[in-house]
Amino acid sequence: MSQTSTTVPWSKALRFWFKLGFISFGGPAGQIATVHQELVEKQQWISEKRFLHALNYCMLLPGPEALQLVIYMGWLLHRTVGGIVAGVLFILPALILLIVLSIIYMVFGQTSLLLGIFLGIKPAVTAIVIQAGYKIGQRILKTPLQIVIALIAFIGIYYQVPYPFIIIGSGTIAWLSQRYRPQWLIVKTTHDSQVTQDNFVAVINDQLQSLPYTQFQMQHFIKILGVSLLLWALPLVICISIWGLSGLYAQLAIFFSKAALLTFGGAYAVLPYIFQAAVEQFGWLNTTQMMDGLALGETTPGPLIIVVTFVGYIAGNLQSVIQGAPILSGVIGAIVVSWFMFLPSFCFIFLGGPLIESTRQAFKLAAVMNGISCAVTGVIVSLSLFFMWHTIFPQGYEGVILSQSIFSLSLIILATLALIKWQFSIIQLLGACAVIGLLWQWLQIA
Repeated sequence: MSQTSTTVPWSKALRFWFKLGFISFGGPAGQIATVHQELVEKQQWISEKRFLHALNYCMLLPGPEALQLVIYMGWLLHRTVGGIVAGVLFILPALILLIVLSIIYMVFGQTSLLLGIFLGIKPAVTAIVIQAGYKIGQRILKTPLQIVIALIAFIGIYYQVPYPFIIIGSGTIAWLSQRYRPQWLIVKTTHDSQVTQDNFVAVINDQLQSLPYTQFQMQHFIKILGVSLLLWALPLVICISIWGLSGLYAQLAIFFSKAALLTFGGAYAVLPYIFQAAVEQFGWLNTTQMMDGLALGETTPGPLIIVVTFVGYIAGNLQSVIQGAPILSGVIGAIVVSWFMFLPSFCFIFLGGPLIESTRQAFKLAAVMNGISCAVTGVIVSLSLFFMWHTIFPQGYEGVILSQSIFSLSLIILATLALIKWQFSIIQLLGACAVIGLLWQWLQIA
């Protein structure tokens, strides 16, 4: 069976992608679940097995897997244009909202209202990271070797081992184990999931072996690669020609191009790497601002790694690259960072999608993915401890305010219980903690 295009109406798909950009809270897990519920269960546009095979590929890629899955689904339904539209609409609402919030933050950041909100949201963000580590660890860490890989990653991050080495080393250990001691790993691909959907009812189903535009063609691959390199190089050349190679925008472009290729395991895994560079190496912003940026990022829909937009805005604003126009400088910085951070996700799908579609019957990288997931668990634990420290002691031991530290620690514990035990949604948690922070701030002033 073959067909030249899907029978899914463009208008229906467009409405869904537009809606998704505004409702995609809850992090990658929640976003992937929303896409699955709509495309597989409700609309029956994509079969369960094809959806899960695409998800396997996206989980192996650097970058936000939820965004990449959305691009992949859009590409399957309506070719390259469909993937571009789906991906852009997934990012755009969060991008615009975070730029607006960044402007408000820099203009009104020291008011008691915002200080109170951040006082409550920061413990909530710490709890969200703790929950992420707990859920991933509970699902992944089943054998002693998997726990050892997580511990190695945790120690490696503490001693500032380069993140790529941790990822490559963890994947290699898992691959060697799968080859020589497979009993040391418990590896399941998402293809092992119980299939409740009739895989032959969907518009793009398992009988449909391949759509013409999903077949690998070297000429098309070279064309996409050339366009991808041009879209990366042209903005970089513009930044260098106007502001110089050592200018802020060129620095942002080069660094976040590298970061986009290292974000295995999602945003929580790569944040220590971005923090180290943005705060300690380049000094684009300070620790408090980075924590505030993550808090703002959690309040917006879209991929959590959208927090890098905040980093770009603060860097441009503080350095006021365009003389006398700090807000414009910040907006340009935010756009530059977002472009170079998210462009590779589109390129990976359009370049690799046809190859992955040809391997639907044999997925052989599950062990490597499992090892990377174990490492990500250790990295997230490290990140949660880092956030906890800076939330409880924002000024370090020297400037400690005992009552505020006790308040923050108590709220972290309550927020963690709310997520793990009482099943609060992220939006409910952030709202409740923001109100608690405001009340605490009011009591301190009164």
